[in-house]
Amino acid sequence: MKLISHRGNISGPNINYENNPDYIVETLKLGYDVEIDVRFFDGSFYLGHDKKQYKVNHDFLEKKGIWCHAKNFEALEKLEKLNCIYFWHENDDYTLTSNGYIWTFPKKKLLEKSICVLPEKSNYKLIKCYGICSDYIMKYKIII
Repeated sequence: MKLISHRGNISGPNINYENNPDYIVETLKLGYDVEIDVRFFDGSFYLGHDKKQYKVNHDFLEKKGIWCHAKNFEALEKLEKLNCIYFWHENDDYTLTSNGYIWTFPKKKLLEKSICVLPEKSNYKLIKCYGICSDYIMKYKIII
């Protein structure tokens, strides 16, 4: 099962470090994939959930294990041209990622190719899917 850290978090939300490139690299080194929030403004990529916080280059976004969540149209348009995993969603129940998996909103029915997003917000008894994206991803490494 693919284990994806939500914004670099592994043992709970940490709003002071989420989407920070150094935090993300450390999480990748632990063997997890990482979902990050990507924006594009004035010719540059930025990470940040609600605003642009950390400027990054395209090489960072193309790192193995990075899942780019486009947060504005310009980011979606630019990510499509890179060699990276990317997707766009707001409150969609299901979103197809560029690598063919189904980003599945919390509490929605899981499919074999689903990425179960934030299972801690749901009461899934048994998670049968391709992967999990969680702020508590370290907990799932122990379970699987």
